[in-house]
Amino acid sequence: LDRSLYSKVDVPDHAHYVVAFFVIVIGALGIIGNALVMFAFYSNKKLRKLPNYFIINLAVSDFLMAFTQSPIFFVNCLYKEWMFGDIGCKLYAFCGALFGISSMINLLAISIERYLAITRPLQTMQWGSKRRTIFVIFLIWFYSLAWSLAPLVGWSSYIPEGLMTSCTWDYVTYTTANRSYTMMLCCFVFFIPLGIIFFCYLRMFLSIRKTGRAVERLGTQVRKTTLIQQKSIRSEWKLAKIAFVVIVVYVLSWSPYACVTLISWAGYANILSPYSKAVPAVIAKASTIYNPIIYAIIHNKYRMTLAEKVPCLWFLFPAPRKECLSYSISESSLRDSIISRQSNKHFHTKIKKQLDENLTDADISEMEASLNVYSLQNNYQYTAGS
Repeated sequence: LDRSLYSKVDVPDHAHYVVAFFVIVIGALGIIGNALVMFAFYSNKKLRKLPNYFIINLAVSDFLMAFTQSPIFFVNCLYKEWMFGDIGCKLYAFCGALFGISSMINLLAISIERYLAITRPLQTMQWGSKRRTIFVIFLIWFYSLAWSLAPLVGWSSYIPEGLMTSCTWDYVTYTTANRSYTMMLCCFVFFIPLGIIFFCYLRMFLSIRKTGRAVERLGTQVRKTTLIQQKSIRSEWKLAKIAFVVIVVYVLSWSPYACVTLISWAGYANILSPYSKAVPAVIAKASTIYNPIIYAIIHNKYRMTLAEKVPCLWFLFPAPRKECLSYSISESSLRDSIISRQSNKHFHTKIKKQLDENLTDADISEMEASLNVYSLQNNYQYTAGS
């Protein structure tokens, strides 16, 4: 045991207590919030859809992150030093890496699933199965485990950081192993997944805009018969936007930590104070609380489930006016669905008569395939929360 790695930092006592306060608040909110997410999705069958498995997996990851990190971090802040020895430090840092990486890769999986559901709905219906979804979740955890185990087998190492009250991988010591691990971790766990996520959302946005413009080029009668399909597209996009908010907040939480590690990687670790390393670590751990809050604000079915199952959360019930509006929309959607099914057999003959001359054969084929798929929305639809 290298005692110098676990020596106290010369900072005022109140600095430790302030960090302890934020850590315990973040931990409590993360544990309770993500437990409620898992409870809501488990207790409501309408929320228990295959794509939502990734949301549940994200909640599990964030719950374990808060459960394994915050209590230990809090105790160390009260004692103003690391209290659990070298093995405790390695185990603590390993759990932080495992659950933090799995959360990021979960967000990547959610983005890819939304991208496929919106841009390739037919293939998504064919590929979607419980076994394949569980296999993807297994790959997420295996990928996270591989990166988390690396410092335990000699590629970098786990050491105390910041105010010496938490542990992470050694991004400070300027060695080849540490620098290569830091760079590879940042690339394959943060920057590359982030690039793929934004690519998926850009393609989703362009695809929806193209579909909307194509529908506008159809005649009035066709627009009436395809109203339910347009609503289905909007439902998919609505959930994609919720996921996008979760992703943006998560990335913003981890960005300061990524900047600190890259500064150290570049050889400027000496300019980093204990505060500049401790504060980004606390902000990163706060990423566990945002997912439940975002879903409680935006996702109506999630809110309704919690309000019904947990009496003390009665205030999550939507306003009566919104309930009436939701009922009216449901009635309208049902009526439009019946009209759509009744006119489905005449669709292919009518659509070609009412298409604009500028619409190409490729556009016609794409429109017909998309609209046919969305007419089967009751067999496959991500719960839209409205």
